[in-house]
Amino acid sequence: MPFQKRLRALPPEILSSLRRGIEKESLRVNPDGTLALTPHPDALGSALTHDHITTDFSESQLELITGVHDSVSGCLDELRKVHQFVHRHIGAETLWCCSMPCVLPSDDRIPIGRYGTSNVGTAKTVYRKGLSHRYGSRMQTISGIHYNFSLPEAAWPLLQQAGGQSGPIQTFQDAAYFSLIRNFRRHSWLLLYLFGASPAVCSTFVAGREHGLEELSPGNLYLPWATSLRMSPLGYQSAAQSSLAVSYNNLDTYAYSLADALTHPYPDYEKIGIRDGDDYKQLSTTLLQIENEFYGTIRPKRPIRPGERPVHALRERGVEYVEVRLMDLNPFLAIGIDESTIRFLDIFLLHCLLTDGLADTPADIVVLGRNQLLVARQGRDPALLLTRDSDSLSPAEWGTELLKEFEPIAAALDGAHRTHAYGEVLANAGRLLAQPSLTPSSRVLQEMAGRYSNSFPHFGRDRSLQYKKELLALPWSDADEARFQQAAEASLREQKHIEDSDSMPFEIYRQHYLSRERLRARRVA
Repeated sequence: MPFQKRLRALPPEILSSLRRGIEKESLRVNPDGTLALTPHPDALGSALTHDHITTDFSESQLELITGVHDSVSGCLDELRKVHQFVHRHIGAETLWCCSMPCVLPSDDRIPIGRYGTSNVGTAKTVYRKGLSHRYGSRMQTISGIHYNFSLPEAAWPLLQQAGGQSGPIQTFQDAAYFSLIRNFRRHSWLLLYLFGASPAVCSTFVAGREHGLEELSPGNLYLPWATSLRMSPLGYQSAAQSSLAVSYNNLDTYAYSLADALTHPYPDYEKIGIRDGDDYKQLSTTLLQIENEFYGTIRPKRPIRPGERPVHALRERGVEYVEVRLMDLNPFLAIGIDESTIRFLDIFLLHCLLTDGLADTPADIVVLGRNQLLVARQGRDPALLLTRDSDSLSPAEWGTELLKEFEPIAAALDGAHRTHAYGEVLANAGRLLAQPSLTPSSRVLQEMAGRYSNSFPHFGRDRSLQYKKELLALPWSDADEARFQQAAEASLREQKHIEDSDSMPFEIYRQHYLSRERLRARRVA
């Protein structure tokens, strides 16, 4: 079905109610820009059960989560409120504003996340121990923004009817989301170019390992044309996972390829072993301990029930939304993201959804990965050429073509919202393609050179402290404080209830949770 026909099938009331949510990771740091080694503050509640404030890999790495919003401003307002509460309850510490980490200690001093004594809490900690053994703790301190996106339920019958298709709506929806994912993987390099903001890093991040970076100044490393070292081989990449050819052609092939990686031992991880006496080193010796270990740039998602495996949830009930995982924190923004970024993501993801998604082939997967890594490492290089089918073209050439294709979507969204903001977002993206010096990655290097003697830690420290001051100065009511305190206290009570209810030995729980049977499902139409 033609792209324009799909777009016309979505009326303004659908386009004005796209669903979105944000998960934002940030390190807690000391005022001098070093990693805070303190436990997750009790005042923030339980990292196991709090809906909006948890930790990622480390006790020092907060993850701040919004609910689902059909309003861009509503989503950002909630994220801002969570930031305000956190800053009011972490003492002199602040949140690191950059994706690449602050000054880090050695791997063994980075505190791994703790979630209490329950089986589910212990499993979360053991999983993180496994990540540390497999990849090193410092690599896990990289932070980013995950953007969750979906269409309202009312959209799917309209799209199905416009295409003259029949059958279960969920089956149609699954196929549409996987088409979105395939298109996203083809064009996601553009997001790295426009929004990548991690061209430099403190040398403590790579101490003791090969890295291929250039010295910017003593203790500071970079690549001169890089957009996102976070998404380069230096960051969230895995040599072991490079052997994992996950297929996004449909839900069945995706679930099968992940299930295979979750059930077959991997020799290097067998050498680590599962435990030494009572000390667990990892959850399993398979290529992936659990689904979350797979470092994809985008994931199909479905909320899971207590104790349920994500692959099982997808097989049983289908895809509900997608999670975009390659967005850097914007260090020029107090909460790491703004309305214009969200609007561009909505345009981009709608384009991916409404455009036919070509089936993946093994050769395609190699090319897509190469394009992404080239833009991550040298996206602003004037000589850079990317591969599209049999053509070689610059990011500016390819990006300009994509922006042209985005124009009808921006116009439809502007009409639905009675604004010009979406068209303005595209115009600004065009300026960044024409002038790479305006991109966030270039601006980071410019500011580091101009004000901080090319010191990445000083740049990150000063901006992080500035944002704490700004957020603390925003209005904050007694009702706001009471609401967040009640949520924190409720989460601590819930964690205790889970711990008090446990009766199964952890080893039995671990084996049961990781069993092959829990990855299977009978799909009900």
